[in-house]
Amino acid sequence: MILSQMLKGTLEGCVLAVLSTKKRYGYEISQTLMEYGFGRIPEGTIYPLLLRLEKRGAITASLCASPQGPQRKYYALTELGKKELAEFFYHYRKLALAVDQLAKATGGYLDAQENEAAFGAE
Repeated sequence: MILSQMLKGTLEGCVLAVLSTKKRYGYEISQTLMEYGFGRIPEGTIYPLLLRLEKRGAITASLCASPQGPQRKYYALTELGKKELAEFFYHYRKLALAVDQLAKATGGYLDAQENEAAFGAE
């Protein structure tokens, strides 16, 4: 599981990435993120984020019939959302490379491996 403070800065981009493959409803987005190792994303986090993305024009929302009960609100990526996703991955990659360089130069990876049990690794 990823620490919530570390996740906070990347969650919007990750949601856009999940929506880049097909339109999905909120719970399905959370489940997909969990399958990728993000842990459980609370409803109080995911739905306000979806609303912000929708207001910004990065995603659209539409009600669709559900085979299991009432209609569901499905979210889909817009052209603006695709552009934001590309920008997210570009900047994320630059950040990841910088952190990787720093960790290698300072022995950070070794410290993390030695303390793996203390951090709750499985």
